[in-house]
Amino acid sequence: MEYIKTEEQFNKVIESEEPVIVKFFADWCPDCKRMDMFIGDVLDEFNNYKWFQVNSDEIKGLAEKYEVMGIPSILIFQNGEKKAHQHSAYTKSPESVTEFLHQQLG
Repeated sequence: MEYIKTEEQFNKVIESEEPVIVKFFADWCPDCKRMDMFIGDVLDEFNNYKWFQVNSDEIKGLAEKYEVMGIPSILIFQNGEKKAHQHSAYTKSPESVTEFLHQQLG
């Protein structure tokens, strides 16, 4: 999972013609740490997609712009548009994240 450090880099990533998956997280977030324990298996299953992560505390305003009200959140972007968003309440298990990705990406 590639780490996005700037808004400029983020904007370039989401312009992809192929869907890209972006995880919003923060270092202080216990649910983010829990997700980190299982996300590797999800990455393996969806390894034909590019994955990125954004620390919502490091790039100010980005979470608000894309309506990320809780973390961790998984967003799917394509051609500069947000196509799907799994809010933090639904990112607590590998099954829920996998199900969301299958629904959105096929």
